[in-house]
Amino acid sequence: MIALCRVIVVLLSALTVSLPAALCQEEHQHPVPEKLGEAFFPVSCAPAVQEPFNRGVAVLHSFAYSAAEKIFLDITRADPKCAMAHWGAAISYYHQLWEPPITPQDLQRGQLEIAKAAALGGRSPREQGFIDAAALFYKDAPRVPHSTRALAYQKAMAAVAARNPDDREAQIFYALALLSTAPSTDRNHMNQKRAAGILEPLFKEYPEHPGVAHYLIHAYDNPELAKRGLPAARAYAQIAPSAPHALHMPSHIFTQLGLWQDSILSNIAARAAAHHQKDIGEELHSMDFLMYAYLQAGRNSEASQLLEELRTMPGLPVSQFKVGYAATAMPVRYAVERREWAEAAANSPKPGSAPEVLATTYWCRALGLARSGKPNAAATEVEKLDQSLRQVREKNDAYWAALVEIQLEEAKAWIAYASGQKNISVSLLRTSAEKEESLEKRPVTPGPIIPAREQLADLLLELNRPVEALREFEVSLANAPRRRGGLSGATRAAELAGDSTKADHFKKQLLALGSATTN
Repeated sequence: MIALCRVIVVLLSALTVSLPAALCQEEHQHPVPEKLGEAFFPVSCAPAVQEPFNRGVAVLHSFAYSAAEKIFLDITRADPKCAMAHWGAAISYYHQLWEPPITPQDLQRGQLEIAKAAALGGRSPREQGFIDAAALFYKDAPRVPHSTRALAYQKAMAAVAARNPDDREAQIFYALALLSTAPSTDRNHMNQKRAAGILEPLFKEYPEHPGVAHYLIHAYDNPELAKRGLPAARAYAQIAPSAPHALHMPSHIFTQLGLWQDSILSNIAARAAAHHQKDIGEELHSMDFLMYAYLQAGRNSEASQLLEELRTMPGLPVSQFKVGYAATAMPVRYAVERREWAEAAANSPKPGSAPEVLATTYWCRALGLARSGKPNAAATEVEKLDQSLRQVREKNDAYWAALVEIQLEEAKAWIAYASGQKNISVSLLRTSAEKEESLEKRPVTPGPIIPAREQLADLLLELNRPVEALREFEVSLANAPRRRGGLSGATRAAELAGDSTKADHFKKQLLALGSATTN
């Protein structure tokens, strides 16, 4: 444990953050001071519960939902008349930027808590506004679709924020609601920009508030806005280093900008803190981002070790989306990024995972088989992909259905190529790239395993069409900077196209990533 503490201290020092609370208490009896940032949410409950309430809100803003729930429920016992404590418990069940946003069990718990809050009533119009807004989210669920209820909550929070312009928490919770209802097809990022417009002035005024920095990172977690997110990314881990999620979140911006060493440090620290706090979901989430960064940085040996560590984690609850997605994506990334097609073809699905998660494994197997020259075997995996797509559509999940459709088209494209149908393969991958680029990525992932546009460029390169391939690689790298596969392909395409200037440009970027180490 002492050695682990020393490693984490070094890593966090590199990130200019302090040691997460209690990370090394097993070796040191004096506790490390907890640091969650500064949140102040005044409530008209017993004065003795104000400080715990503030702490619950701070924890909530770093998405430590179970801890927040416990704090708020403890307050309900300390002050049975505190309606806002029941509101806090209810809102802690609504994970606005996670997959899924709320489970059926938590939906029932939240309905009970918000009913208690409504029965007690807010002691001010402001408190009543928070309660009424949350009640709209829980009203008539699950009969009314989640998206409808989420939008009703967002509109109600807009009204709360408008009536309380000087209340920072009203503004922050409204900004979060905007992010949670941002359309996945809006490439103009209107909700994200509106949220950032609310949060940026607050970031200057309240630089230690965890929610402000956190939600700015989410607002800027896209290629268009990512550069604006660096100040919040650099700050958040320092604001709330006791929260594993705060240690991880900067890597969302680092990933968008191709800052792989920063992402590696961020996720090593986050993983260690999550492991110590027994937060398996956050640990796996950090490991997936870490795997992605290792592979881009050419640190394949460390990526291999990370995969071995994943395999030693028994009984993973893969039915939990966050766990199932990361545990599935990591071995897929490891095989496909290294272009080890036999390894990709041998990838095994994890029974009990969501159909959209299983689809990633079937896509990987289809890709591996097709690119190994076995199109008939790959077609069997396409049938499984088709089945996954039907199951996702039955859940009325349009976003994940669109992503599985893209995977299906990609798999069919590589089967077509392996079967000698070159024009069809190009057409399918071009369509896939256009569809993928019309969708926003969700926070659960650092990005597609391999961007469809990069796959299209790879295909054109294999078809000896380097000028076209170079053009597609450049578009892909604009969307996903400093990806190793994109830089390597762009270098080769430029060389074959006779463009020495561009070849040198991409080669320098590739060399800056470092050489890929052995498996």
